[in-house]
Amino acid sequence: MKKVIVFVLVAALALTAVFAQGASESSSKSYTIHLITMDQMDQHWVACNQGAQDAGKELGVKVVFNSPDTKDDNKQIECINNSVAQGADAILVAANAPDSQVSALKEAAAAGVKIVYVDSPANFESLRLFATDNEAGGKKIGEALLAELNKKGITSGKIGVIGVNPATESCNSREKGFRSAFVGTNFTLLETQYCDGDATRSKEAADNFIAQGCVAVYGSNEGSTVGAGNAVKEAKAAGIDVIGCGSDASDTNKSLVKEGALLCIMGQNPYQMGYQGVKAAVDILNGVDMGGYKYIDTGVNVITAANVDQF
Repeated sequence: MKKVIVFVLVAALALTAVFAQGASESSSKSYTIHLITMDQMDQHWVACNQGAQDAGKELGVKVVFNSPDTKDDNKQIECINNSVAQGADAILVAANAPDSQVSALKEAAAAGVKIVYVDSPANFESLRLFATDNEAGGKKIGEALLAELNKKGITSGKIGVIGVNPATESCNSREKGFRSAFVGTNFTLLETQYCDGDATRSKEAADNFIAQGCVAVYGSNEGSTVGAGNAVKEAKAAGIDVIGCGSDASDTNKSLVKEGALLCIMGQNPYQMGYQGVKAAVDILNGVDMGGYKYIDTGVNVITAANVDQF
């Protein structure tokens, strides 16, 4: 009789463990995670979202791409507030500016929402940042450009720089790295022209740089690089020798590399930002000890005509 009772108790405990595990998995599957990037237009963010969605499917959580249509601080703040109102358990944020979103993020955290940063952090605490070492990447592009200029026998001249806006930390870090590659040389890097990542405005800025006799033009993000590349393409067709380079491996920018309008671009890994970001968010929601804040470098590649097909 005692053996029967013991067997029943063991069986009951085993079933309890199974149900408990099922409940844990179920609670994990019920999580909703919102991805809020700088905009929905750039292919960079589309790839980030794809990584987030794939991780969500693997883990059985819902991932919502809740981003503004254009780069705008107020629109991004509205997205954060909407995500909280819609019951997001965690938010992956690529902050458009380090300070503008802080108040909204504080309110989100106070409401119990977990914050994970992808690409660009805000000045508000989080356990994880998944991003490119932008300064190092920008320097690599600058060094590649400098090597090409020297190869052509060009040892001095003006270089145009097209940025996004003064507050976008990731792009400004790339520009800082890019400029550092020319320290101690006879090249003059002109004052940055900010075009909010708009390809049309960036082309106009690049056209102006080329009209000033610049030997090269650099763009700090996808749209600014598209603009620089298109301007260089037209200039080359008109017999003007100028070099373009920049950031982000969108299909358009890769095509411009293949065509010779862009010497090289800084290729990031936005897919991994989204993918790893969702996994970290689920771990945080499940109470996993994350060991404090960590920055995870998602890598960078210098993409040229020689290797563009690999990306």
